[in-house]
Amino acid sequence: MDEARREIPGGGLFVRDGFIEKVGLTGELPQAADEVLDLRGHLLMPGLVNTHHHFYQTLTRAVPAAQDANLFNWLKTLYPIWARMTPDDIFISTQTALAELVLSGCTTAADHLYLFPNGALLDDEIAAAQEIGVRLQASRGSMSLGESKGGLPPDSVVDTEERILADSQRIIQRFHDPKPGAFIQIVLAPCSPFSVTGELMKQSAQLAREYGVHLHTHLAETEDEQQFCLQKFGYRPVPYMQSVDWVGEDVWFAHAVHVNIEEVKTFARQGCGVAHCPSSNMRLASGIAPVKDYLAAGVKVGLGVDGSASNDSSNLLAEVRQAMLLSRLREGITGFSLSNDPSRKLMTARETLQLATRGGAAVLGRSDIGSLEVGKCADFFAIDLDRLDYAGALHDPLAAAVFCHSVRADFTYIGGRPVVREGQLVTVDEHALIQKHNRAARRLLEG
Repeated sequence: MDEARREIPGGGLFVRDGFIEKVGLTGELPQAADEVLDLRGHLLMPGLVNTHHHFYQTLTRAVPAAQDANLFNWLKTLYPIWARMTPDDIFISTQTALAELVLSGCTTAADHLYLFPNGALLDDEIAAAQEIGVRLQASRGSMSLGESKGGLPPDSVVDTEERILADSQRIIQRFHDPKPGAFIQIVLAPCSPFSVTGELMKQSAQLAREYGVHLHTHLAETEDEQQFCLQKFGYRPVPYMQSVDWVGEDVWFAHAVHVNIEEVKTFARQGCGVAHCPSSNMRLASGIAPVKDYLAAGVKVGLGVDGSASNDSSNLLAEVRQAMLLSRLREGITGFSLSNDPSRKLMTARETLQLATRGGAAVLGRSDIGSLEVGKCADFFAIDLDRLDYAGALHDPLAAAVFCHSVRADFTYIGGRPVVREGQLVTVDEHALIQKHNRAARRLLEG
């Protein structure tokens, strides 16, 4: 996944102090090290980058009343449940989501936490991620537009703009690390056009640019949102973002399903990124994002598993497969391409892995991750190819990792340190975490 798209049979890495110092054939690498990891018979890949998630939603997977709802009804069903969460719930759900992610080869995750009930803080999520050992783009989300002011969320889960902005500044000052190899970076992320005011969008953008942090929000996820924006603001979602100064290389949007070709060109011209969330978009019947059109126009695209109550999983390798298949489905529907180019080819396994690695890194504005290159972070995962899932596919192991059934990573290293070894979590007790998580989920659902 480097600039030359090299694939090295019999290759390896030499790592020092968390960064890659040499890449090449194993015989060309230094033979002495503090730790030697023999991965013969494995496929070694760059750590995957998750560009959109809601960790806390692992607590409300497959909730019966929300199983068959579209986005707006799904949210209205779950908001009252989420309002009962505690700081411990944020901590436990973060660790559950991150454990799933690292077991699927993910080494960097962007999370969008936008409600803070009962004293919960973004600090709770950050502390949980530090224990796991994952790189975290921690998004300080917010909701300020409650039902009484024409928004979607109930007033019980929104906050004042003054408190939101003050806490956003506090979080940046306390946690944001701009240096290469950072494990914690802060993002400002008002939730969506239907849950925050335009004034909060503008002030969040101003604050983020003052401190040099990125901006993130949901956008153009459903047709309902499009109608809401037209009625409330007089704009479609993308022009509304332009009106509140939310375009630029420091901005990325989750979903971006319902856009036209001119809006795709706007993203490309302004440098905006997109977090494509195929499973969630299918789960909520939101639509299919025009990923090939984005790529053809030069828009930065990464992948996101999205919240674990609209995906019900946090498996990023599985999301790679879904992205490839859903793109092919869209291309196969006559007239669905925004560009109407009949010569376009189907998305390949390698192109989709590119979205999950270098693509995700570009979306997050990080040049230190996303590929196995000298000078980049030593973030990688490995899969043992000697398993039933890949039988008959070893003529192209890289493609097999996408086309075949997604499996657990056997090894996941972040900054040169093990987080998964021989298919088992190293930094947390998986069984104990499951028990704690299930108790918390039962409490929330029982009220």
